[in-house]
Amino acid sequence: MGNNHLIWKEEGSRELFKCRIFSIRESSCRSPDNELRPYTVIDAADWAIIIPVVETERGREFVMVRQWRHGSKELSLEFPGGVFEPGEDAEAAAGRELLEETAYKAGKIQKIGEFSPNPAIMSNRVHFFLAEDLQDTGAQDLDEDEYIKVERVSAAEVLQGMGRPPYVHALMGSALALYLQKNAGNLN
Repeated sequence: MGNNHLIWKEEGSRELFKCRIFSIRESSCRSPDNELRPYTVIDAADWAIIIPVVETERGREFVMVRQWRHGSKELSLEFPGGVFEPGEDAEAAAGRELLEETAYKAGKIQKIGEFSPNPAIMSNRVHFFLAEDLQDTGAQDLDEDEYIKVERVSAAEVLQGMGRPPYVHALMGSALALYLQKNAGNLN
């Protein structure tokens, strides 16, 4: 039997709200039982999350960014990332965001996965990248409203801390899971 009996069809939509970061629209959708119902959808640009890895004499470390998050009203320690510019390629966006936020340039960058951040209400995707062979250029290029502290943290500490402050951003857990999948669970 396939899954076609589960598919809804969008028949129209109207924008309810728009700001710099996202817009909200009401989508009119026809159910598999032919009923027309309204649903709210958040549209935002795709974005990249980058896992920058540095091999040191102390072991493997991640380059991370500590920043204030307005939604949770707390500091969060995260992998760097940011939204794509219009028409920007995912890998180019990842390299640009890494450089802007951390001042590190990747010699090697590789996509390791992508997710829908919340497919029930959001239309965008988040793309995850592994960045290696890093060179510190010493020059962050932050947006005017970005206040970021760059930190190098042992991979083991991040794994142990994920899910507790300051590792509270859920998508960082997704990034770490993809990293572990790529590296067969090896943090050393």
